[in-house]
Amino acid sequence: MREAAGRRHQAAARLRFALLGLLAAACAPKPPALPTGTGVPFPEFATAYQQATHSCGAVKTMTVSMAMSGKAGGTKLRGRIDAGFAAPGRARLEGIPPFGKPVFVLVADAAKATLVLTRDDRVLRDAPADQIVEALAGVALGADDLRTVVSGCGIGDVPSDGRTFANGWVAGASPSGMTYLRRGGAGWEVAAATRGAVTVTYDDYAAGRPATIHIRAGSQGRTTSDITLRLSDVEINAPLDPRTFQATLPDHPIPMTLDELRRAGPLGGD
Repeated sequence: MREAAGRRHQAAARLRFALLGLLAAACAPKPPALPTGTGVPFPEFATAYQQATHSCGAVKTMTVSMAMSGKAGGTKLRGRIDAGFAAPGRARLEGIPPFGKPVFVLVADAAKATLVLTRDDRVLRDAPADQIVEALAGVALGADDLRTVVSGCGIGDVPSDGRTFANGWVAGASPSGMTYLRRGGAGWEVAAATRGAVTVTYDDYAAGRPATIHIRAGSQGRTTSDITLRLSDVEINAPLDPRTFQATLPDHPIPMTLDELRRAGPLGGD
């Protein structure tokens, strides 16, 4: 029994080492604070929201390189995520470390996703994409969630019942959360959005799109993940080869479970 437990511990340690090839110390800037209080009614919210989301709402495909910094659990993060998205429900994420080949490739198509840990030949098949992303980074976001977040449209349902606050922001509520708008150089823009324990805030707008995205998640009153993404090489609505969303498996894949991934990830234990 001790020998079997030892083998499991060694396997978990190897898996964690493979994942941590993407992780290193980094400092992320502090995201802007959300307004507090009840605010006052803002009847023009629907028009402002339509203006703020006109561009990002038209995003059907997207490719982007994202420099990542921050932390998940007690693990500080730094690396690059090269990503491609297509509506509905398709995504490809490649975790690029400072040196060497990708640490992982995650491919999502509809409700299921496949994760390949390229340095360890470990493969997790047919798991929900949001649960894989949560195990890797501490934030439960699926393929379409990621596309709307990265494109600048926030997260959650279309809001209504707008209110304005002392800092000039306006906010609308939906059954899943809140969306905050502010005035920018080109008119209204999405400043932040919340859904459950996840908060997304945007900075550094250029040409109508944010270049910096802060994503926070919490549990039981504490922050479990605090990540900053800096976007570059953005391409919108270009045709994507369907093979983009197909996983290439190693010659001799070693099966992995979602529980193993969670234990090896930044929020897991030994």
